[in-house]
Amino acid sequence: MTAYAIGHIRPETMNEDILRYIETIQSTLDPFGGRFLVHGAQVEVVEGPWPGTVVVIGFPGIAAARAWYASEAYQALIPLRTRHMEGEVVLVEGVPADYDPARTAAALRAGAGL
Repeated sequence: MTAYAIGHIRPETMNEDILRYIETIQSTLDPFGGRFLVHGAQVEVVEGPWPGTVVVIGFPGIAAARAWYASEAYQALIPLRTRHMEGEVVLVEGVPADYDPARTAAALRAGAGL
């Protein structure tokens, strides 16, 4: 099942460290089948505050996403970003192709006795 690394990033002024991070990150993703799905796009905020931008990287599965994040190559890059940008990064598993939110609601309803 596909998994994602999602970053909510609030960049500061562009500098050499950030540019080096952007130039190098794909080489850390390649061994794990990671690819950018969203990067550098302007967000359209429709609910709540959302300072900054979003990054979404897809992986073949959660194990690959975890292995990428823990990899020596990516861990070496992280300070280039964190010294100059605030943000949060999460790893999350996607849903299967046949996912039905109504089934999920029914299971939650049954579990809550509603």
